[in-house]
Amino acid sequence: MPEPVAVTCPYCGEPIELVVDESAGSAGYIEDCPVCCRPIQVFVEVDGEAVSVRVKTGDE
Repeated sequence: MPEPVAVTCPYCGEPIELVVDESAGSAGYIEDCPVCCRPIQVFVEVDGEAVSVRVKTGDE
């Protein structure tokens, strides 16, 4: 079941919530920031029951 994850936008610095589907396994995708509308690269790492989410700008 998708879970909300709190992250900080790497562009505007605002806290945002992303909905992450852990059942899909590790993945990378692009999602627009709901505050500044810039494209955020999102990386989801699933290792057993541990899930980590990392975000960065497109030019990092």
